[in-house]
Amino acid sequence: MVFLPNKKFGELGPIPDNIPISEFMLNEKYGRVAHEHARDPYTCGLTGQTYSSRQVVDRVDWIARGLAKEFGWKANQGSEWDKTLAVFSVNTIDSLPFFWAVHKLGGVVSPANAAYSAPELKHQILDSGAKALFTCVPLLSVALEAASLAGLPKSKIYLIDVPQPMLGNAQPPKEFKSVLDILESGKSLPPVDEFKWAPGEGARRTAFLCYSSGTSGLPKGVMISHRNVIANTLQIKAFEKDHRDAAQPKDGRAVYSEIGLGLLPQSHIYALVVICHAGAYRGDQTIVLPKFEMGSYLAAIQNFKITGLFLVPPIIINMLRNQDVCSKYDLSSVTSLFTGAAPLGMETAEQFQKVYPNVAIRQGYGLTETCTVVCSTHPTDIIFGSSGCLVPGFEARIMSAEGQEITSYDTPGELVVKSPSVVLGYLNNDKANKETFEDGWMRTGDEAVVRRGPKGTEHIYIVDRIKELIKVKGLQVAPAELEAHLLAHPDVADCTVIAIPDDAAGEVPKAIVVKSPSASSDDAAVTQAIKKHVEDHKARHKWLKGGVRFVDAIPKSPSGKILRRLIRDQEKEARRKAGAKL
Repeated sequence: MVFLPNKKFGELGPIPDNIPISEFMLNEKYGRVAHEHARDPYTCGLTGQTYSSRQVVDRVDWIARGLAKEFGWKANQGSEWDKTLAVFSVNTIDSLPFFWAVHKLGGVVSPANAAYSAPELKHQILDSGAKALFTCVPLLSVALEAASLAGLPKSKIYLIDVPQPMLGNAQPPKEFKSVLDILESGKSLPPVDEFKWAPGEGARRTAFLCYSSGTSGLPKGVMISHRNVIANTLQIKAFEKDHRDAAQPKDGRAVYSEIGLGLLPQSHIYALVVICHAGAYRGDQTIVLPKFEMGSYLAAIQNFKITGLFLVPPIIINMLRNQDVCSKYDLSSVTSLFTGAAPLGMETAEQFQKVYPNVAIRQGYGLTETCTVVCSTHPTDIIFGSSGCLVPGFEARIMSAEGQEITSYDTPGELVVKSPSVVLGYLNNDKANKETFEDGWMRTGDEAVVRRGPKGTEHIYIVDRIKELIKVKGLQVAPAELEAHLLAHPDVADCTVIAIPDDAAGEVPKAIVVKSPSASSDDAAVTQAIKKHVEDHKARHKWLKGGVRFVDAIPKSPSGKILRRLIRDQEKEARRKAGAKL
């Protein structure tokens, strides 16, 4: 049985497939809110620096001209893979204009997680084939180390400008060109050529190469086409159209728009598409913050009268635990909260609703591989615990472990989806592509059930993860990546990594280790050595905050497959006994 979107939540129209994202986002011809009615797309939440929608059009054009001169690129010449740039930066108001400038030249943007360590960033630079690395002063030391490891010369490193409060008294090193330098040089250069794309070319060409932890090994490059981003932007718009239409001013002189929070990493697909693209296309304003810090976060809501919060569960929990701080700020402008990247518990949602009764709490579900939103809570059909209803243009199936299609409600199975937003596949990884994509359908690796809600609509509930990913504050950790790293330590003979519930982070990694014969009998010393081994080489969200537990053997099937469910059950029992002793 194929589950389909409810037509009362909108229908998806034609999707342009012969234009780049930059043309779709900036040209009113393709349905975006008219520039004269749009709010400033991106505003710095620390300084208030901002540009109008029309000014963004100019900035994209100037940056594209400067990049064309800097790298010798032409819009209609060469493959997109000849024009790939890696971006390792905190959020800035010039990130999206820079991305669109690269797209205006037919290039690929590969955004990297700002929490990456140098070895992790090195992998992405090499795997993506990036011709240059754009970073920022706060991350420059890591970027330089990674570039050196990848064999990328200093001359191929550039800076993205960040707000002065992030720099303190420091000044950007003069030896590196910045995006602002490239923009200024572009003002006096000729315009770049207009695209001459045939029908379907926007669906074939990669625009973003985002990295997903997947289920094993190092992060994989996910090839996201121009049409993928365009499709999901239109899907989100169609899904919320009736709700926003009802809020339109009646005088006909303005267009309804919102002020959203841009705190989540612009390198992550959630922020990249849902906040940065769908928001700007609809004429919304995004208040950009470079990182989460409770004071600046609350001050931005108060000072800019933010109406929509785009968050992940750990921030919501943080707010609930720090009501003494939150109560000092005026948060009355907030009318909606949208959460994603990890499930929001029903109890947490109910608690938040009690504290903020006038805020509509919505949840969405999506993946890098679906670019982005699969289902979402409609503002008129909110059920806590549900990930909402399918957005227009999606089809879904629930499949049993035996590969049988499940046709009944309330019966769990793997969620398999089809949509024009489903990506092109993984870069240079045939094995993962065969395991994930088949005949236009994408296996999510997540266990779900479909339930009919009180209003008769079909809601999707994500109940478990088949893929075993650990989600730390919305960031993904692949157990196999950490396991491979741990096995390189001389004290580790065998190991596995599991998720441990954590109130602040949602989940944290914990290592289950079989010590090698040469390891010390001092468990505390070995634990410390293993933790340091991870902390020296991996991003902070991958550290073993859940601890280390030593066992005599890792439970495995006859074929050698780790019995993770059994290990989780053993861990629960061990934690229960430890709690009982306390």
